[in-house]
Amino acid sequence: MALHELFTTDIGLLSLFTIGFVVVMAAYIIRFAKRHIAEDTRRAEGGQG
Repeated sequence: MALHELFTTDIGLLSLFTIGFVVVMAAYIIRFAKRHIAEDTRRAEGGQG
């Protein structure tokens, strides 16, 4: 019953969209942070930035 409401009601679809958006945003922030950490590490070790 809960899955039926999640995929068929307006509030369920909005909840599903919100959950998906938060997961995508978290993945982006993690990727962004890892990239900048690696860049800062290279600069600290004297490499080309």
